[in-house]
Amino acid sequence: MVVRDPVNASTEFAAVTLAPATVVDPAGLVKVVLKGDRSTVHTRDSSYRKAYTVVTMAPVFRFETTSQFVDKLKANPSAPALASIPDILPLAGGVAIRRQGELVGALGVGGAPGGDKDEACALAGVAKVAADLEAH
Repeated sequence: MVVRDPVNASTEFAAVTLAPATVVDPAGLVKVVLKGDRSTVHTRDSSYRKAYTVVTMAPVFRFETTSQFVDKLKANPSAPALASIPDILPLAGGVAIRRQGELVGALGVGGAPGGDKDEACALAGVAKVAADLEAH
């Protein structure tokens, strides 16, 4: 994944709030973490786990955001088992990063007052770098 400014996807969000943002590659390895000094400890982990959930489960369950994954789990009798897999976090706030349709990573945001706000920030971050991703 090549982006001219790799933290640009999250910088704008991080400047406005204290919530962490984490970018992972397709293997779930952390590439970038931004965390406000006053954000609570668990939010760093939740941002990672949301991004990790996308790269781990999206290829199987075909979703773009963790909120879509949550919706799919509601009708799945195996949901409790899936949610118990290490580092899987079925909460809104994780968004797929794609290049020419291929999953190349994910951005997770954790710590805004509500997963819907986390996901809105993650969607805005991914949208901000989408043109750079397609150009490379």
